[in-house]
Amino acid sequence: MLRRISIRVHAPSWGKGTVIALIAFLIAAISVTEWIFVYRSVGLGLLLALALTVATYLLIVLGRLPSPYVECAESMALIPLYILLTSSLPWFFLRQELVLPAVYAIVLALCFWHVYDKRLSLKELGFRRKNWLPYALYGVALGLPLGTIEYVILHIPPGAPTFQIANLARDMIYMLFFVGLGEEFLFRALIQTDLKRAFGWKWGLFLASLLFMVMHLTWRSVPELLFVFGAAVVLGYMYQKTGSMVGIVVLHGIGNTVLVGILPYLLRY
Repeated sequence: MLRRISIRVHAPSWGKGTVIALIAFLIAAISVTEWIFVYRSVGLGLLLALALTVATYLLIVLGRLPSPYVECAESMALIPLYILLTSSLPWFFLRQELVLPAVYAIVLALCFWHVYDKRLSLKELGFRRKNWLPYALYGVALGLPLGTIEYVILHIPPGAPTFQIANLARDMIYMLFFVGLGEEFLFRALIQTDLKRAFGWKWGLFLASLLFMVMHLTWRSVPELLFVFGAAVVLGYMYQKTGSMVGIVVLHGIGNTVLVGILPYLLRY
Protein backbone atom coordinates (compact mmCIF):
# COMPACT_ATOMS: atom_id res chain seq x y z
CA MET A 1 0.00 0.00 0.00
CA LEU A 2 1.42 3.32 -1.08
CA ARG A 3 1.59 6.14 1.41
CA ARG A 4 1.57 9.78 0.46
CA ILE A 5 4.62 11.48 1.87
CA SER A 6 4.45 15.22 2.43
CA ILE A 7 7.44 17.42 3.04
CA ARG A 8 6.98 20.62 4.99
CA VAL A 9 9.40 23.46 4.69
CA HIS A 10 9.57 25.46 7.89
CA ALA A 11 10.00 29.07 6.85
CA PRO A 12 10.10 32.18 8.99
CA SER A 13 7.06 34.38 9.38
CA TRP A 14 8.13 37.81 8.20
CA GLY A 15 6.92 41.07 9.72
CA LYS A 16 5.47 43.71 7.40
CA GLY A 17 8.48 45.98 7.76
CA THR A 18 10.86 43.15 6.88
CA VAL A 19 8.81 42.17 3.85
CA ILE A 20 8.78 45.74 2.58
CA ALA A 21 12.55 45.88 3.09
CA LEU A 22 12.94 42.67 1.05
CA ILE A 23 10.94 44.08 -1.84
CA ALA A 24 12.93 47.33 -1.65
CA PHE A 25 16.15 45.27 -1.69
CA LEU A 26 14.91 43.37 -4.76
CA ILE A 27 14.25 46.65 -6.58
CA ALA A 28 17.70 47.93 -5.59
CA ALA A 29 19.33 44.65 -6.70
CA ILE A 30 17.65 44.86 -10.11
CA SER A 31 18.90 48.45 -10.45
CA VAL A 32 22.48 47.54 -9.48
CA THR A 33 22.46 44.52 -11.81
CA GLU A 34 21.36 46.62 -14.78
CA TRP A 35 23.91 49.35 -13.94
CA ILE A 36 26.77 46.82 -13.80
CA PHE A 37 25.52 45.18 -17.00
CA VAL A 38 25.54 48.53 -18.85
CA TYR A 39 28.50 50.38 -17.36
CA ARG A 40 30.91 47.79 -15.95
CA SER A 41 30.77 44.25 -17.29
CA VAL A 42 28.23 42.43 -19.43
CA GLY A 43 29.43 39.06 -18.13
CA LEU A 44 29.22 40.09 -14.49
CA GLY A 45 25.81 41.66 -15.13
CA LEU A 46 24.54 38.38 -16.56
CA LEU A 47 25.90 36.43 -13.59
CA LEU A 48 24.18 38.83 -11.20
CA ALA A 49 20.94 38.54 -13.16
CA LEU A 50 21.16 34.75 -12.88
CA ALA A 51 21.90 34.92 -9.15
CA LEU A 52 19.09 37.41 -8.60
CA THR A 53 16.61 35.22 -10.47
CA VAL A 54 17.55 32.14 -8.42
CA ALA A 55 17.54 34.08 -5.14
CA THR A 56 14.13 35.59 -5.88
CA TYR A 57 12.51 32.24 -6.61
CA LEU A 58 14.16 30.70 -3.54
CA LEU A 59 12.68 33.49 -1.46
CA ILE A 60 9.27 32.87 -3.02
CA VAL A 61 9.44 29.10 -2.43
CA LEU A 62 11.05 29.04 1.03
CA GLY A 63 9.82 32.31 2.51
CA ARG A 64 6.43 32.66 4.11
CA LEU A 65 5.64 36.00 2.50
CA PRO A 66 2.16 37.52 2.43
CA SER A 67 0.43 36.95 -0.90
CA PRO A 68 0.64 40.52 -2.33
CA TYR A 69 4.41 40.58 -1.82
CA VAL A 70 4.85 37.16 -3.39
CA GLU A 71 3.06 38.51 -6.48
CA CYS A 72 5.41 41.52 -6.54
CA ALA A 73 8.49 39.30 -6.31
CA GLU A 74 7.25 36.97 -9.05
CA SER A 75 6.46 39.75 -11.50
CA MET A 76 9.73 41.59 -10.81
CA ALA A 77 11.66 38.32 -11.26
CA LEU A 78 10.73 38.61 -14.94
CA ILE A 79 13.18 41.53 -15.26
CA PRO A 80 16.41 39.59 -14.55
CA LEU A 81 14.99 36.74 -16.63
CA TYR A 82 14.48 39.24 -19.44
CA ILE A 83 18.09 40.44 -19.06
CA LEU A 84 19.38 36.88 -19.16
CA LEU A 85 17.39 35.69 -22.16
CA THR A 86 17.66 38.75 -24.37
CA SER A 87 21.37 39.32 -23.72
CA SER A 88 22.72 35.78 -23.94
CA LEU A 89 21.02 34.36 -27.03
CA PRO A 90 22.98 34.22 -30.33
CA TRP A 91 21.22 37.04 -32.17
CA PHE A 92 23.98 37.22 -34.79
CA PHE A 93 22.19 34.65 -36.94
CA LEU A 94 19.27 37.06 -37.52
CA ARG A 95 19.16 39.95 -39.94
CA GLN A 96 19.55 43.25 -38.09
CA GLU A 97 15.99 44.40 -38.73
CA LEU A 98 14.63 41.21 -37.11
CA VAL A 99 16.56 41.48 -33.84
CA LEU A 100 14.19 43.98 -32.20
CA PRO A 101 10.97 41.98 -32.76
CA ALA A 102 12.79 38.78 -31.74
CA VAL A 103 13.95 40.34 -28.46
CA TYR A 104 10.50 41.67 -27.62
CA ALA A 105 8.87 38.40 -28.63
CA ILE A 106 10.79 36.92 -25.69
CA VAL A 107 9.49 39.70 -23.41
CA LEU A 108 5.94 38.93 -24.54
CA ALA A 109 6.50 35.20 -24.07
CA LEU A 110 7.67 35.80 -20.49
CA CYS A 111 4.61 37.93 -19.80
CA PHE A 112 2.15 35.42 -21.25
CA TRP A 113 3.90 32.59 -19.40
CA HIS A 114 3.48 34.56 -16.16
CA VAL A 115 -0.20 35.18 -16.92
CA TYR A 116 -0.76 31.49 -17.67
CA ASP A 117 1.18 30.32 -14.60
CA LYS A 118 -0.67 32.69 -12.25
CA ARG A 119 -4.03 32.12 -13.97
CA LEU A 120 -4.50 35.84 -14.47
CA SER A 121 -7.27 37.36 -16.55
CA LEU A 122 -6.09 39.30 -19.59
CA LYS A 123 -9.32 41.27 -19.50
CA GLU A 124 -8.69 42.39 -15.93
CA LEU A 125 -5.15 43.39 -16.89
CA GLY A 126 -6.55 45.80 -19.48
CA PHE A 127 -6.83 43.76 -22.67
CA ARG A 128 -10.38 44.76 -23.49
CA ARG A 129 -12.21 46.38 -26.39
CA LYS A 130 -14.35 48.76 -24.33
CA ASN A 131 -13.64 52.42 -25.22
CA TRP A 132 -10.64 51.37 -27.27
CA LEU A 133 -11.04 54.14 -29.85
CA PRO A 134 -10.96 57.17 -27.50
CA TYR A 135 -8.10 55.59 -25.55
CA ALA A 136 -6.20 55.05 -28.80
CA LEU A 137 -6.78 58.67 -29.79
CA TYR A 138 -5.50 59.83 -26.38
CA GLY A 139 -2.44 57.69 -27.00
CA VAL A 140 -1.79 59.30 -30.37
CA ALA A 141 -2.30 62.81 -28.96
CA LEU A 142 0.22 62.20 -26.16
CA GLY A 143 2.62 60.04 -28.16
CA LEU A 144 3.38 62.69 -30.77
CA PRO A 145 4.75 65.34 -28.34
CA LEU A 146 6.50 62.78 -26.11
CA GLY A 147 8.25 61.24 -29.11
CA THR A 148 9.34 64.71 -30.21
CA ILE A 149 10.75 65.54 -26.77
CA GLU A 150 12.68 62.28 -26.67
CA TYR A 151 14.12 62.95 -30.11
CA VAL A 152 15.38 66.36 -28.94
CA ILE A 153 17.18 64.52 -26.11
CA LEU A 154 18.64 61.61 -28.09
CA HIS A 155 18.93 62.83 -31.72
CA ILE A 156 18.50 59.32 -33.12
CA PRO A 157 20.20 59.00 -36.54
CA PRO A 158 18.10 57.73 -39.45
CA GLY A 159 18.14 53.98 -39.90
CA ALA A 160 18.19 54.13 -43.71
CA PRO A 161 19.68 56.51 -46.29
CA THR A 162 16.26 57.76 -47.39
CA PHE A 163 12.75 57.89 -45.97
CA GLN A 164 10.50 55.08 -47.22
CA ILE A 165 6.85 54.40 -46.42
CA ALA A 166 7.61 50.67 -46.14
CA ASN A 167 10.21 51.35 -43.44
CA LEU A 168 7.80 53.62 -41.58
CA ALA A 169 5.11 50.93 -41.64
CA ARG A 170 7.63 48.36 -40.38
CA ASP A 171 8.77 50.69 -37.58
CA MET A 172 5.18 51.35 -36.54
CA ILE A 173 4.38 47.63 -36.39
CA TYR A 174 7.52 46.92 -34.39
CA MET A 175 6.94 49.80 -31.96
CA LEU A 176 3.25 49.12 -31.40
CA PHE A 177 3.02 45.35 -31.33
CA PHE A 178 6.44 44.44 -29.95
CA VAL A 179 8.16 47.28 -28.03
CA GLY A 180 5.05 49.13 -26.86
CA LEU A 181 3.01 46.03 -26.11
CA GLY A 182 5.91 44.14 -24.53
CA GLU A 183 7.10 46.92 -22.21
CA GLU A 184 3.61 48.04 -21.19
CA PHE A 185 2.56 44.46 -20.56
CA LEU A 186 5.56 43.87 -18.30
CA PHE A 187 5.89 47.18 -16.45
CA ARG A 188 2.31 48.41 -16.25
CA ALA A 189 -0.05 45.43 -16.53
CA LEU A 190 2.06 43.07 -14.40
CA ILE A 191 4.61 44.91 -12.24
CA GLN A 192 2.66 48.11 -11.54
CA THR A 193 -0.51 46.13 -10.84
CA ASP A 194 1.24 43.88 -8.31
CA LEU A 195 3.06 46.79 -6.66
CA LYS A 196 -0.24 48.67 -6.41
CA ARG A 197 -1.87 45.75 -4.60
CA ALA A 198 1.00 45.59 -2.12
CA PHE A 199 1.76 49.28 -1.55
CA GLY A 200 -1.16 51.29 -2.96
CA TRP A 201 -1.51 52.84 -6.41
CA LYS A 202 0.79 55.87 -5.81
CA TRP A 203 3.73 53.81 -4.61
CA GLY A 204 2.98 51.21 -7.26
CA LEU A 205 3.11 53.91 -9.93
CA PHE A 206 6.35 55.38 -8.56
CA LEU A 207 8.20 52.06 -8.13
CA ALA A 208 7.14 50.67 -11.52
CA SER A 209 8.24 53.95 -13.15
CA LEU A 210 11.57 53.72 -11.32
CA LEU A 211 12.17 50.19 -12.60
CA PHE A 212 11.18 51.27 -16.11
CA MET A 213 13.73 54.08 -15.91
CA VAL A 214 16.46 51.72 -14.69
CA MET A 215 15.92 49.45 -17.68
CA HIS A 216 16.74 52.40 -19.94
CA LEU A 217 20.25 52.84 -18.56
CA THR A 218 21.43 51.41 -21.88
CA TRP A 219 20.98 54.87 -23.44
CA ARG A 220 23.76 56.17 -21.14
CA SER A 221 22.05 59.54 -20.85
CA VAL A 222 20.90 61.25 -17.65
CA PRO A 223 18.41 63.54 -19.48
CA GLU A 224 16.96 60.45 -21.16
CA LEU A 225 16.54 58.73 -17.79
CA LEU A 226 14.67 61.73 -16.41
CA PHE A 227 12.48 61.80 -19.51
CA VAL A 228 11.80 58.06 -19.30
CA PHE A 229 10.79 58.34 -15.66
CA GLY A 230 8.38 61.19 -16.47
CA ALA A 231 6.96 59.30 -19.46
CA ALA A 232 6.53 56.20 -17.28
CA VAL A 233 4.55 58.24 -14.75
CA VAL A 234 2.28 59.47 -17.56
CA LEU A 235 1.84 55.93 -18.89
CA GLY A 236 1.26 54.48 -15.44
CA TYR A 237 -1.23 57.18 -14.46
CA MET A 238 -3.12 56.69 -17.73
CA TYR A 239 -3.24 52.94 -17.08
CA GLN A 240 -4.41 53.52 -13.51
CA LYS A 241 -7.23 55.80 -14.62
CA THR A 242 -8.44 53.89 -17.68
CA GLY A 243 -7.64 50.30 -16.70
CA SER A 244 -6.96 49.72 -20.39
CA MET A 245 -3.82 48.67 -22.23
CA VAL A 246 -4.95 50.26 -25.49
CA GLY A 247 -4.09 53.88 -24.76
CA ILE A 248 -0.69 53.24 -23.22
CA VAL A 249 0.42 50.80 -25.93
CA VAL A 250 -0.59 53.30 -28.63
CA LEU A 251 1.10 56.16 -26.75
CA HIS A 252 4.30 54.15 -26.36
CA GLY A 253 4.28 52.88 -29.93
CA ILE A 254 3.51 56.23 -31.56
CA GLY A 255 6.12 58.00 -29.43
CA ASN A 256 8.80 55.50 -30.45
CA THR A 257 7.75 55.66 -34.10
CA VAL A 258 8.13 59.44 -34.06
CA LEU A 259 11.53 58.99 -32.39
CA VAL A 260 13.03 56.49 -34.84
CA GLY A 261 10.89 56.54 -37.98
CA ILE A 262 9.82 60.13 -38.62
CA LEU A 263 11.88 62.89 -37.01
CA PRO A 264 15.33 61.48 -37.94
CA TYR A 265 14.33 61.94 -41.58
CA LEU A 266 12.13 65.02 -41.25
CA LEU A 267 14.71 67.11 -39.36
CA ARG A 268 17.66 65.93 -41.41
CA TYR A 269 16.64 68.01 -44.41
